[in-house]
Amino acid sequence: MRLEAVPGDLTQQRVDAIVNAANSSLLGGGGVDGAIHAAAGPELLRECSELRRTRLPDGLPVGQAVATSAGRLPCRWVVHTVGPNRHAGETDPALLASCFTRSLDVAQELGAGSVAFPAVSAGVYGWDVDVVAQVAVDAVRRWAADHPDAGVGVVRLVLFGDTALRAFQAALDARGSAHGRADDA
Repeated sequence: MRLEAVPGDLTQQRVDAIVNAANSSLLGGGGVDGAIHAAAGPELLRECSELRRTRLPDGLPVGQAVATSAGRLPCRWVVHTVGPNRHAGETDPALLASCFTRSLDVAQELGAGSVAFPAVSAGVYGWDVDVVAQVAVDAVRRWAADHPDAGVGVVRLVLFGDTALRAFQAALDARGSAHGRADDA
């Protein structure tokens, strides 16, 4: 599996699936969640509302993931995950790691060959971006090692801003990447 960190706009990624750092309501919000809902159009909100009405009446739990179609986005699917909110006392790195591994499980079930992630929980949920980077890289590598025959061949960590990009490049570099931008997990 190729694991890479790149600057960019998650909503413009030409991959099979993008991961939404959603809130548990799945009905849109700020940051990445708001940008994805805005770019995807009303189809995404309709599908998320249907999920809430049927399968997830209490919302999506922290650390779990669920997929929808992508509406007007250039990808096929959106995998929604709810990161832990540090401000609400959700400080267990295992919950954060679960966002990445469960999203990859869902992507694998969909048949996605490429997945793009944001820095889940590094925004308004208050996690330090360096911690998120380390947890994300470790979780993706562990998932790849546990799923050697997985169809997911590319995981792209799409970062907004130089600080986040440097943190993820450092996490990749600290764990064996030659250039800090990409490696084979």
